[in-house]
Amino acid sequence: MDEFVIMGLVLQEIEYGESDRIIKILTAEKGLISAFAKNSMRLTSHLFAACGQLCYSEFVLRPGRNADDKMYTVVEAGYETDFRDIIYSFEAQGVAMYMVEYTLGLSLADQPAEKELKLLMNCLYMICKKKADPKIVKAVFELRMCCECGFLPQLLCCRDCGAYDGERFYLDMEDGHLLCEDCAAKAKVVCNLDKGALFAVRYICLAEDKKLFGFRISASSAGYLFAVAEQYALAHMDKPLNTLKFLRSLSSWDPDQKQTKD
Repeated sequence: MDEFVIMGLVLQEIEYGESDRIIKILTAEKGLISAFAKNSMRLTSHLFAACGQLCYSEFVLRPGRNADDKMYTVVEAGYETDFRDIIYSFEAQGVAMYMVEYTLGLSLADQPAEKELKLLMNCLYMICKKKADPKIVKAVFELRMCCECGFLPQLLCCRDCGAYDGERFYLDMEDGHLLCEDCAAKAKVVCNLDKGALFAVRYICLAEDKKLFGFRISASSAGYLFAVAEQYALAHMDKPLNTLKFLRSLSSWDPDQKQTKD
């Protein structure tokens, strides 16, 4: 089969032997693909920089010999940019690696992933350039990625009475329906969103891509947002994430996502 050119973000690199790597690349056209990069661990290799984790590069790939072979071979690779500036803090690194691990767990192979790639790169950019708190970036990524994968919450109004506004709401983690405070009490569930957090959830899920981070939230409402975003994301992921354990081990990270009433 013929070689082809494709742009992609390296999510994972696995050492293979003394100097080779197997890399997993997120691409807009083909989703998540795996490729063998021979001798790419050598500093003198023309593939060394372009095949590193969190590098966005142009790849010339050669398909396997038969249709069942899902492993490509990297023929050439040209480095364009990277997101390695996350090293400025353990928290930034932890959030970045969490987003990468979550993306890897979505089973995006053999299907277009333009929106997922754009979202991940946007979030990595926001962290690298210190344009947003890593906790905010994590929440935005979690909710928006769920939406891009077909799990958009039903955010218009309370499922049972149709209420749009209120001081407290409950968001169901499984099917994404909303209940107002009165209906939540009747259903015997505890409200997990205040007014500010509900606004933020609606904004994140429905805003245009270019305005994704154009919202503000109070510290008390942020606690609700962080908790709900993480719980909603994990409810749609079928395996545990090791990077989340690392994040929760950091002194700067509140593992309980403390919620404070106004």
